[in-house]
Amino acid sequence: MKIAVACDHGGFPLKETVIEAIRAAGHEALDLGTYSAESVDYPDYAEKLGRAIQNGEAERGVLMCGSGVGASIAANKMRGVYAAICHDTYSAHQGVEHDDMNVLCMGARIIGPALAAELVNAFLAARFTGHDPGQERHARRVGKVRALEAAR
Repeated sequence: MKIAVACDHGGFPLKETVIEAIRAAGHEALDLGTYSAESVDYPDYAEKLGRAIQNGEAERGVLMCGSGVGASIAANKMRGVYAAICHDTYSAHQGVEHDDMNVLCMGARIIGPALAAELVNAFLAARFTGHDPGQERHARRVGKVRALEAAR
């Protein structure tokens, strides 16, 4: 899979760890910046990552800011981008499995590099289960979310 990676200055300390974890898991990382700890605006990087997903340049994304909150809010404003803050491995894989999450958001001021790598691994190893026998409820629920998005 090709995975877009983006962050603002607050998320920058985790960026190399995330890229290394993506590559170690056998995926390709698309680095969308930022490229230094100089102050930048998180919505700009959330948009870059979201556009990469919308345009098919990446299948999933990892987005970081200081807390993960701003990045998540901005990313979720974009059609087809389903982002959530995950600071535990259960949420990182369950968000994909049940909710078809395609963007993992993390706060570099909240978690450290070891946990960030574990979260990336859990996120990348997961797949949406809504089409599996006995799991149709997940597809139904995700369909309702997509309907909400289409109605705005």
